[in-house]
Order: sequence, then structure tokens, then C-alpha cells
Amino acid sequence: MILLWMVLIPLVGAVLVGALGRKNAGFGLNIAVSGATFIAACIMTLRMLNDGPFTAWHHELFVDALNVFLVDLTAFVALTTSVFSRTYMRAEVRLGHLNPARLGAYHAMYQIFIFAMLLALTSNNIGVLWMAMEGATLSTALLISVYRTPAGLEAAWKYFILCGVGIALALLGTILIYFAAHAALGAHGALLWTRLYGARDHLDPAIMTIAFVFLIVGYGTKVGLVPFHAWLPDAHAEGPTPISAVLSGLLLNVALYAIVRFKALASGGSAAYWPGRLMVGFGLVSIVVGAFSLGGQRDVKRLFSYSSIEHMGLATFAFGLGGPLATFAALLHMTAHSLTKSSVFFASGEVAQTAGTKDMDHITGIMDRNPVLGWVFLGSSLAIVGTPPFGIFASEFLILIAAVHRAPWSVPILILALGVAFAAIFRRTQAMVFGAADAPRVSTSVSLLAPLAHLVLVVILGLAIPPLLAAWYGEAAHLIGP
Repeated sequence: MILLWMVLIPLVGAVLVGALGRKNAGFGLNIAVSGATFIAACIMTLRMLNDGPFTAWHHELFVDALNVFLVDLTAFVALTTSVFSRTYMRAEVRLGHLNPARLGAYHAMYQIFIFAMLLALTSNNIGVLWMAMEGATLSTALLISVYRTPAGLEAAWKYFILCGVGIALALLGTILIYFAAHAALGAHGALLWTRLYGARDHLDPAIMTIAFVFLIVGYGTKVGLVPFHAWLPDAHAEGPTPISAVLSGLLLNVALYAIVRFKALASGGSAAYWPGRLMVGFGLVSIVVGAFSLGGQRDVKRLFSYSSIEHMGLATFAFGLGGPLATFAALLHMTAHSLTKSSVFFASGEVAQTAGTKDMDHITGIMDRNPVLGWVFLGSSLAIVGTPPFGIFASEFLILIAAVHRAPWSVPILILALGVAFAAIFRRTQAMVFGAADAPRVSTSVSLLAPLAHLVLVVILGLAIPPLLAAWYGEAAHLIGP
């Protein structure tokens, strides 16, 4: 029952904040609903620890070692983002960037977005997974365009069209999976993950191969894999900073989760290594394109948007390599990237808001103007480029070790791309942080508590992965298989 409640809390909360949250009260309601969702996720996790994997609501919802930590991560980042939104979005209204009449819609769409992601993660039905991803697409399109600027509307339209085409291809792949499963399982349960995994060795390999191609293209569009990534930089740059944080930190994870589930399913037939090789190809191209696109950016949010393409390419590459080490590293990378990227978007949003511009050429002296913001922005930037002792350094190091064993030809490409990304981001951010201040000192905002909390967790992941989390990663790697 707790699993069903956890999924429904943000949906019910969307109605409440939409009706009652048109003014400042909406921020408190948004935080309260997000907090209740996180508490429910923690209770659900305790049950998982005591009873093991379980299903709910007539087997339509399920939790296992693969999705349980992603559910907790989603609920946690959703909570911290709602806390950050309170100060940041109020400032946007005060500065005249946002019409206060749109706050109710903003809060409601935010909770619908969280509901859609939690439903996608916990659904036992691949058809409901597809519907949840479509719901996430629709809600985020409205969130990206909340400012109603021409650039914001264009970004939302591009996002809606490209992801709409992608999700349509994912639907075709889902139909093909059902077609293959119907022959092995009959009509009953042919869409349920728990039944599909049991019958994956009996699914027609030819149909599964075709289906996986449609699925990786469809859901890969949501992940931001190259060449389906054109929507991502615009959506992150033009949407509100809190939405950039959850888009990059959460939605990309959910879409990649779907691909990984289908990869494990498709690998059960005679084409066992083909899905992994396809993921390696898409991942490697995304790493290279994302890294080499960083140097030409002037908008601070677009800079970190291209970084998301690079990092999701790394996780996709690692999942494609397969094996316990690479899969463990990919799961760690998803976790560390989610926490770090939301932190760096929080910090860059604060930087742009206080400077009055997102153009990095006109932002300087952050450390002199606001030392706390300067250190948070610098720490987040160092974390996202994979410097020790942050968690992304640990995950990237493990991915490189796995690549040495499974695909040694890819190691020089990975090292080159990671080096280019490091140089491009550090060159920009150090000039912004340590340059001469050209504006008076500003006070520290309480909203910086959110990125600070994320950075602490990322340091913990880099120094010593908690045993419980490591055990989950190990179990999830076993579930995914080779």
C-alpha cells in the first residue's frame, strides 16, 4: 500500500498546489508535498529491505534492487529542488521575470512531473511506463515555457516535437515487445516486467532486435543521446533553473532506466551482445560530441546542458559494456551525476540571477561578491568535471577500468573526451569565480543549502560508498546481467 501512496502523493498534491498555490503559500505546499513523497519513499525502502522485492496494486507496481535507489534519489532531489524553488522563484517574480499568476500552474506541473517519473520507475507494465514518460514530456513542456518568452516558447516547442517523435518510436518498440511476448506468455501478463523477465529466453530474437532499436532511439531522445539531443541545450537554458535541475538530474535517469530494462530483456535471446554494442556506440558518440561542444558555449546553463549529454553518454556506454564492474560504475555515475548536476544548476542559476545575465563573458568576481556562492559554484563545477574526491571521479575511474578490460580500443577516446570537457568547463568557471568583481557584494541566499547538501553527498560517494548503496548496486548489476 505504501508504494501506491508514494506514487499518488504528488498527483494529489498537484491538485492542491494548483488550487491553493497561486501566491506565496504555494511554495510551502510544494515543499510539504515533496517532503511527504520523500518520507513515503523512505518507508517503501525500509519495507524493501525487510521483505525484498514486492509488487502492489494487483501487480501493476513493483520495486526491486534496480529501481528502489532511483526512486529514493528522485524523491530526494525533488524535495531539495522544491526547497531551492522557494527562494529562487520568488526572486524571479520580484525581478519581473515571472508573472505571479503562473505560480499555481508552475507548482502543479512540477508535482505532475514528479508523479510521472515515479510512476515510470515503479510501473510493472511497459505500456504504463510509456504513458508515464509521455506525461513527463507534456508537463515539462509547460514548465520550460513558464516565462512565456519567445526563446522559452521555442525551446518548449522543440522539446515537445522532438521528444514526441521519440516517444512515438518508443511506443512502436513497446508494441513489438508485446507482440513477441504474446506468443510466449499469452495475453495475460505480456506487458509486465516481472513476467517478461521470466520468459526472456523464449522471446523471438528477431522481433526483440527490431524492438530494441526503436526503444533506444525513442527513449534515447529523452536521455539526450546524440544525434537525438537537439532539444536538450535549449530546454535547459531557457526553462527555470529548478526545472533545469530536475530535467538533467532526474528525467534523463528515468529514460536511461527504461533503456537498461529493455536491454536486459533483449539480451535474453540469441542477439545477447547486440543491444550492448548499440548502447556502447550511442554512448561513445554522445561523450565525444558533448565534450567537444562545451568549448563554444557562452551561456552558463547551456554549458552544463552539454555536460549532461557527455555524462549520460558515459552511463549509457558503461551499461552497454555490461558486466558487474561496468554496470556498478554506471549506477554510481547516474547517482553522482544526478546530485552533482542539480547542484551545479542551482549554483549557476543563482549566479545568473545575481549577475542579471547568463552570458559567461559578463560574469566575473563571484568569489568577491559572494564567497559562499563562489565556493558552491566552484565545488559543483569541479565535481561535474570529475575531480577527486567527488563521486563522479570514482564512477569515471571505474568506467575506465571496465573499458580497459572489455573495450580497450575505447580508452584513448574516453580519456581525450574527458580531458577536453575538463579543460572547457574549468577554463570558463575559474574566470567567473576568481575574476575581478564588477558589482557590489551581495548577501548569501538560504537556497544555497540545497546545492551544499548535494555536494556533501557527492563527496561521501567519492570517499566511501555506503555499504547499503553498494549492495543495491551489486544486486541491480546482477538483475541487469551481462
